[in-house]
Amino acid sequence: MVLKNPFRRTEKEKTTMEKETMKNEQARTEPLEQTVDPSVGTDNADSPTGAMDQGSTREAAELDILRTEHQALHEKHLRLFAEFDNFRKRTAKEKLELLQLAGAETLKNILPVMDDMERAIANNANVEDPEAIRKGMELIHQKFINLMAAQGMRVMKAKGEVFDPEVHEAITKAPAPEPALKGKVLEVVENGYTMNDKVIRFAKVVVGE
Repeated sequence: MVLKNPFRRTEKEKTTMEKETMKNEQARTEPLEQTVDPSVGTDNADSPTGAMDQGSTREAAELDILRTEHQALHEKHLRLFAEFDNFRKRTAKEKLELLQLAGAETLKNILPVMDDMERAIANNANVEDPEAIRKGMELIHQKFINLMAAQGMRVMKAKGEVFDPEVHEAITKAPAPEPALKGKVLEVVENGYTMNDKVIRFAKVVVGE
């Protein structure tokens, strides 16, 4: 009886073992392939770090917009201030020019009266009749009164009126010639004048008592 050696392999077993060995060697030598999960993208926007980056970018953009708006408002404020300052200066200049022109126009209207006075002075040297001189002066005076009236100036009517401290200035008192004149203006020392119904000079008067 021939005993079989348990450690001796058959040709079939040897062939099977060689194939297994070759497979193991091939598996060790081949590079490992990294498996990428398709559900995981390369964009990290959904990660906490990505969200912070997007938030910072958005805040920076909003800050730039605010800076631009602030600069625009600041420049607009400067332009408005400059325009207002120019308007104020121009208005003040025009007002001054208007006052000067108004004064010049008034003086221009007085010139004809001055001409009449100069002619009267020149002619009175050869006039012996005092009445003629008086009438000539009255004409010049009336012309001047008319000129003032055209400018809105009026002579106050004071004599015989009740004394009014709002328009009259009492320089003295005198006994009233009759009881009805007590407290009234007996005499006008200097005429008072109004300009467009506003007192520009009080009438200096003597009041009866």
